[in-house]
Amino acid sequence: MRSPPSWGAPLAAARQLASRARRRVQGSATVPDPDLTRRREVVEDFLAASRGGDFQALLAVLDPDVVLRADSAAVQMGASKEVRGAPGVADTITGRARFAQPALVNGVVGAVWVPVGRPRVVFGFTITRGKILEIDLVADPERLGQIDLVFLED
Repeated sequence: MRSPPSWGAPLAAARQLASRARRRVQGSATVPDPDLTRRREVVEDFLAASRGGDFQALLAVLDPDVVLRADSAAVQMGASKEVRGAPGVADTITGRARFAQPALVNGVVGAVWVPVGRPRVVFGFTITRGKILEIDLVADPERLGQIDLVFLED
């Protein structure tokens, strides 16, 4: 979270090298987690559907019982505190992720909304069986400062 998106590629490379070094020291395998790839695909499909205003495509990536929750800072920015069910969440998100991009959020695939060159809202996703079950929106500046972000190429 320490850099704007324009520094994303060099910073992401440095963080990846540091992550690999930590795994080697800890004795972990360096083989990519295939689940990480699938989770990224789901998040990218979600972002593309939202950007394109494609309600049906959003429904396709959302679990029927999906829950979207927003912290108080995101609510002050206009988000609903909680929305339940795929139709409600799809309606809430459709067309609103124009400036969001995929990112690793504390090492897990998520997204970050970067409207003016700095992260404003982080999307945390719980993905189960290829569907988004939960979306947590974090906009509180103090919490954002504690999140490790690595911007991913779209």
